[in-house]
Amino acid sequence: MEKKQILLTNDDGIQSPGLWAAAEVLSTLGYVTVVAPRLQSSGMGRSLPSSSDGIIRKETVQVSGKDWTVYAVGGSPAQAVQHGLLEIMPQHPHLVVSGINYGENVATGITISGTVGAALEAASMGIPALAISLQTATHLHLSYSTEVDFSIAAHFAAYFGRLLLERNFPQDVDLLKVDVPAQAGKQTPWQLTRVARQRYYDPDPPLRESWDQPANVRYHENMIIDQQNENSDVYVLRTRGLVSVTPISLDMTSRTDFTTLDKFMRD
Repeated sequence: MEKKQILLTNDDGIQSPGLWAAAEVLSTLGYVTVVAPRLQSSGMGRSLPSSSDGIIRKETVQVSGKDWTVYAVGGSPAQAVQHGLLEIMPQHPHLVVSGINYGENVATGITISGTVGAALEAASMGIPALAISLQTATHLHLSYSTEVDFSIAAHFAAYFGRLLLERNFPQDVDLLKVDVPAQAGKQTPWQLTRVARQRYYDPDPPLRESWDQPANVRYHENMIIDQQNENSDVYVLRTRGLVSVTPISLDMTSRTDFTTLDKFMRD
């Protein structure tokens, strides 16, 4: 029987412990090829920057006492997927997994997420994809902190990874977005959710005295939870404490009634 091929990537960079937690469990499902950005690349969405150098370097990373040969790419998460599919892997994999991310990717900010962006790029090339993230305190988002325990999120990465290797997506589903609560256990239920129509991370002005000083726009968690939408990823993750599983479609067309919209635009 053919061994399943899995491409694993992330947006936190090749050295991220979350990436390696996923690599370890996914290796029980098939052969895992790790292709990830050389540097921290959070918040890059599905971008393909022309400024990326595209250099691919083979590196060796030790995971649970075993040496892994991995590929560090000078580019965004989506570009890492492209290089993995077009140059590194001899044939397209059966599945692409992006994560495990430091920090949940929920609500309207998913278009900013490099974790989701990498999965979208894979899906656009016709490959089933899974984006998985772990709820994490904001001050740890850009870290490689060993305070964060990825074992439960890794359990769910293997669970949904196995599911996608065994079954085909139904129509209009191109990838799954999975967000695991910080306090989840292996027995925590999961629930199908919708993307919440709200901001989850609000931007803050940079800390600087002059525009000549380099600085980045900061952000903080928006704790306003829409109590009316109990099927949203934010509500299920934060209020119910369940694993949020959101089916994502590449078709971003509004589901509005075209007759009504046409009338609105013409009257």
